[in-house]
Amino acid sequence: MKKKILFSCLVVVVIIASLYLGFRETFDRFNPLIDQEYVYVEVQDEPTDDNGRYKYREQGVTESGETKRVVFTASTRLEQGTLLKVLSKGTYTVEYKFINEDEMP
Repeated sequence: MKKKILFSCLVVVVIIASLYLGFRETFDRFNPLIDQEYVYVEVQDEPTDDNGRYKYREQGVTESGETKRVVFTASTRLEQGTLLKVLSKGTYTVEYKFINEDEMP
């Protein structure tokens, strides 16, 4: 009986972990324990195709100086070196806006 309970718990943990890894952006979007924060990003990587949109995975810097990865999509291809202020919640992007170099932290 104890082995069945232990096995069931292990299966549940594996399922939750695989869902988290596979759908991290969606998980972060609805997780009430993750706060929104601004991340300052300079576009450096080439985008990938995401159903007709351009998907970017970039490293950015928060206002406190921490490095953070954000994922966002754009309807047009952004030039390398474009500066953005991204409002993110985990890896999920709520919104972004273009900024000037003097607005970077």
